[in-house]
Amino acid sequence: MSRFSKTLSVLAVAAATVGLVTPATAFDRYPGVGRAATPAEVKVWDIDVRPDFAGLPKGKGTVDQGIEVWEANCASCHGAFGESNEVFTPLVGGTTRDDIKTGHVKSLISGSFPQRTTLMKVATVSTLFDYIQRAMPWTAPKSLKPDDVYAVVAYLLNLAEVVPADFELSDQNIAEVQQRMPNRNGMTTDHGMWPGASAAKGGIGNGGKPDTKNVACMKDCKKDVQIVSSLPAYAQDAHGNLAEQNRFVGQTRGKQTGEPGATEAAAPSAAAATLALANSKGCMACHGLSNKIVGPAYADIAAKYKDQDDAAAKLMAKVKAGGQGVWGAVPMPSQGHVKDEEIKQLVQWILEGAKAQ
Repeated sequence: MSRFSKTLSVLAVAAATVGLVTPATAFDRYPGVGRAATPAEVKVWDIDVRPDFAGLPKGKGTVDQGIEVWEANCASCHGAFGESNEVFTPLVGGTTRDDIKTGHVKSLISGSFPQRTTLMKVATVSTLFDYIQRAMPWTAPKSLKPDDVYAVVAYLLNLAEVVPADFELSDQNIAEVQQRMPNRNGMTTDHGMWPGASAAKGGIGNGGKPDTKNVACMKDCKKDVQIVSSLPAYAQDAHGNLAEQNRFVGQTRGKQTGEPGATEAAAPSAAAATLALANSKGCMACHGLSNKIVGPAYADIAAKYKDQDDAAAKLMAKVKAGGQGVWGAVPMPSQGHVKDEEIKQLVQWILEGAKAQ
């Protein structure tokens, strides 16, 4: 979509939200282009939850319910306790009871925790709710019901000791929970880089100055530039012709490091093409060719189903519907978003050894 089209779409949705879209206000400037978004169309996308909890849906969910939703939809990527796995970084950890009292996560400053987790950084519980509601689970965004989202957020907050194990999170008490977020005081907009900051703090939008001010030098410039280091000629085409590997936008096109057209890559093999398909569908986030990640290695799957006449049909059904128990307790979510012919291609490739080339 072009920037021009995106601009029209944003205008349509924004204006429709406040009931201002009419042909006279939005589209007279570009006759015949675009139309007003209907209330139903706006409603589908209008699911954001603000820090003041405007937009929050009614609902509730307990920590125990959150465990069930988590194990079914989240644990395969984020671990049973938010500790994550080899693919994603941890969600929970690095916060203390003192942080809950002060609203500042001490380990963010001291560096005492080896990695910054989500609960260390996030300042507003609405951010957790909003992101999970619109983007999770990874394989089926927007599939969780409001009660499911409340339950999952409650479970995460319990792991961080923000709420007790018997807690029920709801639209009625979520504002109270905000007052226990470990990093709730760790984010501020009262600085020069934020347009709404006060003028006293350098707010750009209120006549203040930014945090820094630099002036271009533009004097005593060198007339002659001498190149003192460059890539040796014998190594310049080690990765093919660079000029053929750049998009035709911007000022940099890439240096000619070979004859035009001479370094065009050959068409990928069927195995390489299927590996690329597996990557594009997110399969390789949980499976290695010969090593276990979250799920089993493809080599182990091929060995398990070797010489079984119905192996392809079994695996296709498992991929499409998801499952749990064959390779351990971590469930594999449904891959119903993948086309049947793509699933067939992937399964055949796995049973033939999942070769990279």
